[in-house]
Amino acid sequence: TSFLCWQRQKYKSNVIHTAKYNVFSFLPLSLYEQFHRVSNLYFLFIIILQGFPEISTLPWFTLFAPLVCLLTIRATRDLVDDIGRHRSDRIINNRPCQILVGKRFLWKKWENLCVGDLVCLHRDNIVPADLLLLASTEPSSLCYVETADIDGETNLKFRQAPPVTHLELTSIRNMASFQGKVVCEEPNSRMHHFVGCLEWNGRKHPLDSGNMLLRGCRVRNTDTCYGIVIYAGFDTKIMKNCGRIHQKRTKIDRLMNKLVMLIFVSLVLISMALSFGFWFKVREFKAKHHYVSSKHLYSVAAETFLIFWGFLTQLSVMVPMAMFITVEFIYLGNSIFINWDVQMYHAPQDEPAKARSTSLNDQLGQVEYIFSDKTGTLTQNVMTFKKCCIGGVIYGGLWDPHGSGGPENPYLWNKFADGKLLYRNERLLCAVRHNEDKVVREFWRLLAICHTVMVQEKDNQLVYQAASPDEEALVTAARNFGYVFLARTQDSITVMELGEERVYQVLAMMDFNSIRKRMSVLVRNPEGSIYLYTKGADMVIFERLHKKGMKEWATEEALASFAEETLRTLCLAYKEVDEDMYEEWRQRHQEASILLQNRAHALHQVYEEMEQGLQLLGATAIEDRLQDGVCDTIKCLKQGNIKVWVLTGDKQETAVNIGFACQLLSESMLILEEKEIREPRGAAGAGLRGTGFPVPGGHLLPGDAQAEGFDRGAGQEVPARGDPGHRGRRQRYQHDQDRGHRRGAGGAGRHAGRPEQRLRAGPVLLPEAAAAGARALVLRARLQVPALLHLQDGGQHDGPGLVRFLQRLHPVCRAPGSALA
Repeated sequence: TSFLCWQRQKYKSNVIHTAKYNVFSFLPLSLYEQFHRVSNLYFLFIIILQGFPEISTLPWFTLFAPLVCLLTIRATRDLVDDIGRHRSDRIINNRPCQILVGKRFLWKKWENLCVGDLVCLHRDNIVPADLLLLASTEPSSLCYVETADIDGETNLKFRQAPPVTHLELTSIRNMASFQGKVVCEEPNSRMHHFVGCLEWNGRKHPLDSGNMLLRGCRVRNTDTCYGIVIYAGFDTKIMKNCGRIHQKRTKIDRLMNKLVMLIFVSLVLISMALSFGFWFKVREFKAKHHYVSSKHLYSVAAETFLIFWGFLTQLSVMVPMAMFITVEFIYLGNSIFINWDVQMYHAPQDEPAKARSTSLNDQLGQVEYIFSDKTGTLTQNVMTFKKCCIGGVIYGGLWDPHGSGGPENPYLWNKFADGKLLYRNERLLCAVRHNEDKVVREFWRLLAICHTVMVQEKDNQLVYQAASPDEEALVTAARNFGYVFLARTQDSITVMELGEERVYQVLAMMDFNSIRKRMSVLVRNPEGSIYLYTKGADMVIFERLHKKGMKEWATEEALASFAEETLRTLCLAYKEVDEDMYEEWRQRHQEASILLQNRAHALHQVYEEMEQGLQLLGATAIEDRLQDGVCDTIKCLKQGNIKVWVLTGDKQETAVNIGFACQLLSESMLILEEKEIREPRGAAGAGLRGTGFPVPGGHLLPGDAQAEGFDRGAGQEVPARGDPGHRGRRQRYQHDQDRGHRRGAGGAGRHAGRPEQRLRAGPVLLPEAAAAGARALVLRARLQVPALLHLQDGGQHDGPGLVRFLQRLHPVCRAPGSALA
């Protein structure tokens, strides 16, 4: 579109501007924000009154100078912060990158990037825009990226180029002649979702988030990769997640506004009372003192009017301006003390505390709720394989009475074994090496095949790179038991099974997500048979079993015992697939994979058809230890009257036991489950008022629904893990609209230092995620700890629902003895 000499571009440029002010807007916008404070309006009003000689008690400039000083201090603080934003924008926009021009790559600035440009990236480069990965120097055109600047996850993730570009774009000449067309969704903030289609040489090739390199990622363990710009600048997903820079209002600010208005109303009433007294006494006074009348030329009404304003100016000192100026310097001093605090210094990274706002001390003092995820925040995110259940039989580790328990290494026979694995069980090892039990064989084969781990060879040793530490622990355990994952291509997986190398053709990979809560891989083995291997949450696996017998019941009991030990569990299952069934299913899968609308839903239905009639193999149990100091930290927070909420996707029994382990829960607490919540209105409603809880289905019950017996609709759902689209909007301290309470949140992505992070990061982050199918867990206690929310993963959700739930919940959370009182 165009208007006069201005023409709107079809696509956004890659230039970003996150600063709040410019040269022309700084003064008016700053004054506009300053006079949102009622105290500044009050002082301005008094200065105007002091300008009238008839009612003035002081020269007007004696009050105007302190007001200007106060406004200047606050404006200078805002200006310094905004100069930092301008400087950060300039650094980011001027970063260099290589862009294909003609038949060679030239160095240009990020701000010169446009949609459709072909970019070359090298190891440790930051991705300048949202790119479609076309090729890389790694096998199968893989590219390893670190997303710590986006979601805080330090584990490397891999992205893969589409097979067609991997095979065709093998040289710069081929890239220069590339004439493909990408049709994709409109720019949006969903970080883990992308739907597109590559049209090239008369064929359509499906694209998804696994083919995308997002702006802000850092290339790791990959020498060179090539990509084409899909979204640039403010159309990129990380920029779509950036909230606007706005003026923060603390609880004290709002309280001061109310107090100033209250004092002003009081002054008006007092001045009116004194003025009426003057009205009634002035005539009698003038009659007794006749000489006074000659000095006053105004009527009684006019004199009363002037006396009213005179009293108002005389009593205006009830709101001292010096106090506000002093508070600003106190804020500055407190922020300096935070920077100097030795106890907040982190020696391993040589990083001291840094207060990025002079009012940080005031803001932290308003925090009443802390949200935290469990994995990587309360726990170390270091997974250890502890136990497993195969065919209904539990195989413990070093503490298994049936195991050897000896100090010698039982894996010396396996040259690929990882010496760091502590799990040892002689009985299980004998069963594996004898290779007579099919269930045991398929159990370890599944762990070696059904995953997204990538492997590299360094110094004649296999090194696994996994996006999830759980997967790495499982694949390492299979490796030690003789089922060694050796290599992966786009259509095959190579496994060494007890010394025999076998190559499995990958027919379909059904990825894990928070809706499915499982992962499956469909492969053709060297003998030509087709097998489906599936691992996931016990609930979804047991729903899809062909039959249930003694083995299944024994496995359920084993899962319950693992949960009591706070272990993370997964169920494993498989089935053999007929060739005819696969051919029919493959056609539907191909059609669903190239859809641009509702592709995820169509693929979900196709996957659902295949993942039926499974045979249970067993379950795994992994330990993730608590971090050092977690218990002491939670204890200190409780002493500070701060309520801690922890969200976890574990089984309910695991969640409760972890709550007790980190002292979030105590024996004095009453734990209510779903069936105890869903009672008729009356007894249940009266007993639970003031208690926070989630409701099954992934929804959070609003406050007004509590009063009506819990029979009303639900609020929105909680965001999925690692999605700063919803996190980012909650990353700044949240203000309760009614009560002025503040909430902080902690999660895996609590970074706020680098320029790219500053675009979306604030002091805090919202927790990792929860989902549909949540089971309710309610905690009421005399202690000042509200709840450990057990929410099982169930999909991409909207984050503000959790905050709105607590906003509605808080007014009824003052009952004596309640968890939120």
